[in-house]
Order: sequence, then C-alpha cells, then structure tokens
Amino acid sequence: MRYFPHTPEDITEMLNTVGVKSLEDLFGTIPVDCRRTSDLNLPQALTEWELNHHIDELCGSMAVSPEYKVFMGAGSYEHYIPVSLNHLLSRSEFVTSYTPYQPEMSQGTLQAIFEYQTLTARLLGMEVANASQYDGASALAEAALMAVRISRRKKVAVSRLVHPHYRRVLKTYLAPTDNEIIELPYLPDGTTDLSSLDALDDLAAVVVQSPNFFGCIENLKVIGDKTRAEKTLFVVGFSEPLAYGLMKNPGSQGADIACGEGQSLGIPRSFGGPALGMFATRMPYVRNMPGRLVGQTKDVDGKRGFVLTLATREQHIRRERATSNICTNHSLCALASAMYMSSLGGSGIKTLARLNYDKSEYLKGALRKAGFSIPFKQSTFNEFVVRFKDGFEKTYERLTAEKIIAGLPLECYYPELPNHYLLCVTETISKQDMDELVQKIK
Repeated sequence: MRYFPHTPEDITEMLNTVGVKSLEDLFGTIPVDCRRTSDLNLPQALTEWELNHHIDELCGSMAVSPEYKVFMGAGSYEHYIPVSLNHLLSRSEFVTSYTPYQPEMSQGTLQAIFEYQTLTARLLGMEVANASQYDGASALAEAALMAVRISRRKKVAVSRLVHPHYRRVLKTYLAPTDNEIIELPYLPDGTTDLSSLDALDDLAAVVVQSPNFFGCIENLKVIGDKTRAEKTLFVVGFSEPLAYGLMKNPGSQGADIACGEGQSLGIPRSFGGPALGMFATRMPYVRNMPGRLVGQTKDVDGKRGFVLTLATREQHIRRERATSNICTNHSLCALASAMYMSSLGGSGIKTLARLNYDKSEYLKGALRKAGFSIPFKQSTFNEFVVRFKDGFEKTYERLTAEKIIAGLPLECYYPELPNHYLLCVTETISKQDMDELVQKIK
C-alpha cells in the first residue's frame, strides 16, 4: 500500500465514474494481438533495505564508480558543483515541466530563463541568447540551418575538428534538404586548414569549434576576418564553455553565432545526459534564431515583468515561416548553469579556467618528459592528444582494470591517428592522480 495507495474500493469507484467494469476494459481499444497476454517476468519483491543494497551493488559494478580516475573528456567534463545548486534546484518552484506560456503565472520561471540568457550572452560575448536547446549537437545543427535561412545559400563548410557526434547530427539535420556540407581538413598543428576556403563560393557559413575536438585553440580572429570578407556567417561551436573564462570569447573574435554544450556549467555527467544546448547570436539575426526567447517588459502598473517574445516557432505562426520546431528548452539545466555562473562569478570562472589549464599542462609536460609524443603543438585547454607506442591497447586495458581510464582512443573517429589518445584533466583530478597515471603508463 505504500507505493499503490488505491484500495479495491477506490478502483471500483473510479471505474464506475469512467463507465467501465474492469481495468482490462480500459485497454479495449488496443487490438488483442498487440497486447501482452502473460505476466511480466519480474523477480520477487524486495524490502526497501534489500532494494537499496541491490542498487548499491549495481553502482559498484559500473566503470564510472567514484574510485575510478577518469582522464576522458571529449565533450563531457567532470567539474565540482557547488552544494548550493542542488539545494536551490530542488525547490518546488523550479522542479516543474510547466511551459511558461502564461506570464502572469510564470514570472519566477521566466525571470530565471532571462537571467540565464543574460549570463550566456556575456560569457560568449554575444548580444542575445535563447532560452537553451537540447544539447550542443542540436544547437550546432540549428546554427547551420539558421545561417542557411539568413544567407539564402546552400553550402556549409564544417571543420573536421568539430566534435564527431556534432557533425553526425548536422548531417542528419541536413540530409532531407538540398544543402551541402563541405568538410575542412586540419593542419599538423591541430587546427583547421582554411586554405580550401579560397576555392569555395556561395557559402552560407563556416563552422569551427574552439577549443576543438583535439583540445586545440583555434585562431578565431583570422577565421572571422576571412568569413566577413566573403559575407559568410561565422559559427563558433564549443563543448567546454569554461574555456572562455581564459580565452577570448567568440563574440570578440567576430562570430555571428556561438553555440555548443553547457554541461560543464553545473550539470553532472550522469552517464551522458541530460545536456544543455547554449545558443547566442548578434541582434540583427534575432528573428532567425531558433527556440524560445524570454524578454523583459513592464506591466500595466509600470513594474518590471518577463514574457516569451519573438515567438517564431511553429506553435505561433504558419509552419512554413517557423525558424524551427523547437517548442521547449532545457529549463532546469539552464537554471542550473545560471546558478553555477552566478555562484562563481566572472573572477571565479576565470580562476577555475586557469586551474584547468594549468593542470592539463602539467600532465602534458609530464607525459612528454616520460618520452611520449604530443603531436599537436597548438595551445590547448583541458584536454590534449598523446601518441603512445604501438600496442598501447594492452596497457590501456591494464590501466582500466586498475580503475584508471587513460583517455579516449581517436582511431575510431580519425582512422589516420592510430595509437593517438585524447586525455582530459579538470580541477577534479589531483597532482597525485596525474603522477600515478604517468608512472603506471611507463
């Protein structure tokens, strides 16, 4: 009765109210051959304490249990999260899936999203940000579609150093259209090769990620100047927004659209989800921006208020004129990131970014000193590529058995890079952990 509070009398009363005789009658519209005729093969019921013990055992069998030292990023990063976030996010005012269409009922939710938009725009150096999207990959794909709408051109040039998963999502988005994706190769230093841009014309956008998938920092200013001269939109993607606490942000380097993954900002990894798609642009393009936008206004008494504004989605206007079919946003994740950015503040984000950079440089230097090759010489943030000797797979397996995950093998994404591994370090990794990794790799 603890988990099933309805008594037989309650059930009979509810069935009488809706006009059926049994629970089975509720499913009468489902064809018989589509129904399950046998009971589910479930184990015997456990007590609450037995169930907790069983779940603890399952947790201990996971390769990401806390005792593992994980030197892997590649778009998902482990960061410390202030305790205040969990406390504030659990408040009933925030833990809701209600869509804030009625502003008079939703001022708290709308203000929270407005604050998130403001902080996102400041972090990325842009003029306006939307209320968030599903994840970094969908944000990047929507940016490409937005560029096509604005420019009325069909070709999108995408760096091969954009996260491979993001590029796959982009291909899926554009597959039903007559738009063309052109991949830009990379240089020996681990940055995007722009030489082929001179031979391309009629480009809607150039899409580059910085820090890119190898962790290398792209020269966004050069790319921005080049695209502006060709009247092509410049889209900057990212998977680690904390980098902009130390690097110059996309807006200051000429980006027209900045978009990517915001998981690092107060959202736990949680086996790969949920995520947060961050999206910002310049004011002249705001009416082409996908998703939801919260604006600030005044009510009839002159008091400050918040409303959904510039609603250019298919729910509000004719479908063929909609900028996207995104009719929601990751409100709770966006709120978590807003709380995280507010808690750290500008100076805190800068300090944390510097700590991440310094730690990754320490591990990079230690591996180089131990005799391993760092193939890409460009400056990096958080993560970097290491080339190990042939047969490193056995060492990798041994380290995994010892509860150390020594990065991500790149050959499955870049066949030309056998024995290359992408290693990541954040503030959660100690000097002792890094020294242990280097010692055990030897």
